[in-house]
Amino acid sequence: MGQPQTAIGIDVGGTGIKGAAVDTRTGETLTDRHRVPTPAGGRPDDVAREVGAMVSAIRAEARRRGIAVPDDAVPVGVTLPGVVRDGVMRTAANVDPDWIGTDAVALLSEAVGSRCLVVNDADAAGIAETAFGEVRGMPGVTMVLTFGTGIGSALVCEGVLVPNFELGHLELHGHPVIERYTSAKVIEREGISLEEWAARAARYLAHLEKVMNPDRFVIGGSISKASDQYLPFPGVTAPVVPASFRNNAGIVGAARLAYEAARCGYPASTGA
Repeated sequence: MGQPQTAIGIDVGGTGIKGAAVDTRTGETLTDRHRVPTPAGGRPDDVAREVGAMVSAIRAEARRRGIAVPDDAVPVGVTLPGVVRDGVMRTAANVDPDWIGTDAVALLSEAVGSRCLVVNDADAAGIAETAFGEVRGMPGVTMVLTFGTGIGSALVCEGVLVPNFELGHLELHGHPVIERYTSAKVIEREGISLEEWAARAARYLAHLEKVMNPDRFVIGGSISKASDQYLPFPGVTAPVVPASFRNNAGIVGAARLAYEAARCGYPASTGA
């Protein structure tokens, strides 16, 4: 298949920062998966410092493996947990509110030493799953939901991303922010069983199906590895598919989007 089309994907979450070099033709990771804890509080400068260090480590590993071109020619994509428009963070979920109004492209590009793309974390996961996962090539509308510290959501129609859906922040069933009741984190925080969590998730998906009518759901995030213990969801008629990339989806999607953006001259973000 020729030389890999290499890009680096970095996925910033409320709990951890992870990344790797990726072959953007196939979604295959080309280096080890690097991971560090998200700095306490998730402040912009602290996160940027960790992102810069991780990109340097991935570049060094790629050079050792003989799979990378010069550093500044390898596209870099970074996910953040919030709405990103014109390269600027407009919301911040599970990280410091100082991110709101921050020019994330400028901050992170300086940290990594080259221009980078910044994208909502769930949007990156949606691209990974629809470009390379089990739902690849399927027609219609795919909704990707990532259950982890919060709930991320992405909508992809005929392969085209509709950016910055934040359906984890809906007010639903008396809960002002539904992700605080239905994310995977509540299993640990509230001490509930997987079965109890699945009942909450089923009601959430049933509501989204009623409002959005997607052709299918993809369930990602940390909870996806246990999907055989809770699928299918009662009351949900659209097919529900476990994610192919699980916790690597943000890495793969960010790399894919960065490679495509570099070819087009780097718009600031997918929401630009």
